Amino acid sequence: MLMEIAEKEKKMVERVVYYFVSDDTLHSINKKHLQHDTLTDIITFDYSYVDAYNNALLVSEIYVSIDRIKENAQLFNTDFGTELRRVLFHGILHLCGYKDKKPAEKITMREKEDHYLTIFSNKFPVRSKITKPGLLKKF
Repeated sequence: MLMEIAEKEKKMVERVVYYFVSDDTLHSINKKHLQHDTLTDIITFDYSYVDAYNNALLVSEIYVSIDRIKENAQLFNTDFGTELRRVLFHGILHLCGYKDKKPAEKITMREKEDHYLTIFSNKFPVRSKITKPGLLKKF
């Protein structure tokens, strides 16, 4: 899915690594590297570059808080799988050049997330939801 998003956005992925961590871990990274003393669901470190053939190659480490995904799924009345996808898509969209600091940028980012959620929910429907930590329940 993530490679397909990059391709649709006319980008090439060399290497993108996702780390799934706790709120505490991501909060610590946020304070240390970005000087933000807040909880967040995702931090994207972009190491992308242009190679000798003028190809822009995406390289990144992306940290995702599973605790935030769980809480935000409840807050926004969605399932864990959909919220996880939204956040993963958000990270790759940042690498593709989308920002979300200004109101208009936030709208564009949300539209892109929704667009890809629609595309990929048809290809790969969510089939389980977390009922208790560590337990999956089939629909």
